[in-house]
Amino acid sequence: MLPINYESWHHMPDSNKNQALANIKERYALEVSDDYIKKALGKRWRDNKSTLKKQYFKKDISLEEKLRNVPPGMLRYQWEDAVRFGIQRKERKSNPDKKLDAFSFLRLRIGRKMDLL
Repeated sequence: MLPINYESWHHMPDSNKNQALANIKERYALEVSDDYIKKALGKRWRDNKSTLKKQYFKKDISLEEKLRNVPPGMLRYQWEDAVRFGIQRKERKSNPDKKLDAFSFLRLRIGRKMDLL
């Protein structure tokens, strides 16, 4: 199983992706490119992470309970990292004094200019 304690698929180390790819190639004879398999793995990883968040994280319980409520088959430290990251992300979204990244800034600027036209 691929770890979920990374912010995004792009932050996942290539060594993890390559190991998962090797496991798939070992089990199945596929006639598709490695890039296609990695792209499909990324989608499944995101879907799995989202499902776990819905089932275990987005409940109205305390942080300590969320940290203790480790999904079956998941390593505790990976779950704790994922929960803490989710809380930090939620706080960034709710903080009105947050700094905008370049993409968000440009989107706001372009949106304002389009409203003026």
